[in-house]
Amino acid sequence: MSRYFLKSLFQSFFTLSLLVILTFFLLRLAPGGPFDGDKVWPPEIQANINAKYGLDKPLVTQFGVWVNAIFHGDLNESFHYIGTPVTEIIHEASSASFILGMSALLLSTFFGILLGVLAAWKRGSFLDLSAMFIAISGMTLPAYLVATFLILLFSNLLGWLPPALWEDKKSMILPVITLALRPLAIVARMTRTSLLEVLHSDYIRTAHAKGLKERTIFFKHALKNALIPIVTLLGPIAASLITGSYVVETIFQIPGLGQYFITSVLDRDYPLVMGMTLTYGAVLILCNLLVDLTYGFIDPRIRIGEVRK
Repeated sequence: MSRYFLKSLFQSFFTLSLLVILTFFLLRLAPGGPFDGDKVWPPEIQANINAKYGLDKPLVTQFGVWVNAIFHGDLNESFHYIGTPVTEIIHEASSASFILGMSALLLSTFFGILLGVLAAWKRGSFLDLSAMFIAISGMTLPAYLVATFLILLFSNLLGWLPPALWEDKKSMILPVITLALRPLAIVARMTRTSLLEVLHSDYIRTAHAKGLKERTIFFKHALKNALIPIVTLLGPIAASLITGSYVVETIFQIPGLGQYFITSVLDRDYPLVMGMTLTYGAVLILCNLLVDLTYGFIDPRIRIGEVRK
C-alpha cells in the first residue's frame, strides 16, 4: 500500500508542477498586461511599474522568483487588489466556496446514489422513470435557469428563503441546491447504469443459481462493485464543487473562489491567477489522489495490479 501511495503522490506532484509551469508561461505570453487599459501610460511610468513588480526581468527569472516565494509560503500581492496578499484573498474566498462545495457534494452524492439505486432496483417502474426524469433535467437545465426558478418560487412567491447573500444557514439552501443538481443527476445516472451492468455479470448469475435472496445479491454483492465507476466521478466532481462556481456565486452574491478566478484572468492579475491555478490544481489532484486510494480499499485487485506494474 505504501508503494501504491508513493507512486500516486509522485504522479500528482508531477502533474501539478506541469500545470503551474504551463499556466505561468502561457499567461505571460498572452497579449495584454496587468496594467494595460484605456489610459496610455508614458514610457517612463510604464518602465517604473514593470521594474517595481519585476515584469522587466526575463520570464525564466520571474518564474524562479515566484517559485522561491512559493516555498516561503508567499504568493505575492495582487496587482488588482493593490496591497492585498493573494494568500489572504484565497483564504477568505475559499471558506465560502468550501462550505458551499462540500454541502453540494454531500447532497449530490447521497441523493444521487439513492436515486440510482432505487431506479436500478425498480427498473422500468414509475420510480425508475421519475428518477431518470430528475437526472436528465438536472443535466440539461443550466445553473442560472435553476437558480432563477428557485429564487422566484422560494423567495418571491413563498417568501421562505432569502434570494441571495451568504449570511446564515437559510441563505445557503438555494445556492447549495442549485450547485448540487447537476452532479446529483450525473451520479444518479452512473449509479443506475453501473448497477444494471453488474447485475448482468456472471458472478451475479452464479449467486442466483445458489439460491441467494434478491435483496442480498443486490445490496451485498452488486452494489459494492458498482461503486467503482461512481468513485471515479466523485474526484473531479468534488474538485469542481469545492473550488467554486462563477455562475452560482454571481447570482447569489457569494464571495467565493469562482468570482475571483474569472476576474483575475480578465484583469491579467498574474499573482492572483497563479495562486488560483495552484489552488485549483492542488484540490483537483488531491481529490483524484483520494480516489486512487479509495480504489485500493474497494477492490484490492486494483491496488495489487498497480504495484506490480
